[in-house]
Amino acid sequence: MLAQRTALFKSSGTAAARAAAKAAADAGKEIVDLTAGEIWSSLAPNVRDGAIEAIQKGINRYTDTIGLAELREALARKVSLDTGQLWQPDEIAVTSGAKQALFNAAMTLLNPGDEVIIPSPYWTTFPAQVMIAGATPVFVETRSNGYVPRIEDIKAAVTERTRAIVINTPANPTGAVYDVQTLVAISELAVNRNFWIIFDECYGDFVHGRRTHHPIVSLVPEVRSHTVIINAFSKSLALTGWRIGYLAAPKDVVIAVKALQSHTTSNPNVIAQHAVLAHLRRDDGVYQANLRSQLASARQIGLGVLASLKRVPVPEAQGGFYFYLDLSELLKKSATGDAETADEVVNALLSEAGVAAVSGTAFGDPSGLRLSYGIPPQMLEAGLSRLVEFLNAWK
Repeated sequence: MLAQRTALFKSSGTAAARAAAKAAADAGKEIVDLTAGEIWSSLAPNVRDGAIEAIQKGINRYTDTIGLAELREALARKVSLDTGQLWQPDEIAVTSGAKQALFNAAMTLLNPGDEVIIPSPYWTTFPAQVMIAGATPVFVETRSNGYVPRIEDIKAAVTERTRAIVINTPANPTGAVYDVQTLVAISELAVNRNFWIIFDECYGDFVHGRRTHHPIVSLVPEVRSHTVIINAFSKSLALTGWRIGYLAAPKDVVIAVKALQSHTTSNPNVIAQHAVLAHLRRDDGVYQANLRSQLASARQIGLGVLASLKRVPVPEAQGGFYFYLDLSELLKKSATGDAETADEVVNALLSEAGVAAVSGTAFGDPSGLRLSYGIPPQMLEAGLSRLVEFLNAWK
């Protein structure tokens, strides 16, 4: 017999897509995998050296539950620089990736019966963690507005039970970057209606074209007391497997997070902590600049290939490293006249074209398709070329 809460969620849709791609490859098929939310890159030299130095020093013991004091000091300086406001180490908690930071926020801020506004399409973990905490996700559709929520739609979703809103910019899966006006309006609403903003900026280092990423507390300083900032090094330093993230929040939130984390994972991996600390101390910006250049080049290659799509709009891909396709026109009717979903496209794409993608159903959007361009350019071009040929022939 399982606990009742297990009926509220299922395994991550993105993880399931990765698993399907791996199973097809293990079966001997030639697969181009466009599912993963990570960048194919070598380690940052400072990260590698910091990890090796820690190992050579024999570092293998517990740290403080929410991270090394020196790392929290370095992160406080980083967040201060990013936001233009002074942050203290006791307002920082280091976590085992952004997922734990988000889980900590959900479990320390939400009560059973609370409501949390989540713009849709959304990263699959957002509503799952809200429900684990006993709260209810309230979705606000964004498809008709370039995947950025309208403030009037958010206002309409606010009730007496609203406890928080999740803002993810640049957004996974859509790549949408929130504009200043929207962020300011959300901030003012949160202050006036007294609810939390859970601000996930894990893709903040990757914004393309003329777009700019704006940390929300830098726009409206008053919203700081209502905000939990979520970030990680998984994307910005291509360290997904190292599981090292952090949150910045009011001191009382961090105290509660520390107590919770002491009963879950305790401290994050000590070698990963020392590795990231070494990077923060020695960082000259070269590695991140090269990573951004790599993604910018891949994005241009991908957009060039996707420009040949006939019944699917070419995505804007404003931020992050995903192309998010709107398959609405493609899926209006099948040959039998029945409506289809992106699940069917994804399954056929994998079996017939050897391309793995993530269906938008994982993100609350049965007409969407997420494609990662964090892979090597030759593989990306080959995979997208197959995809375009396949979708253009879809009937």
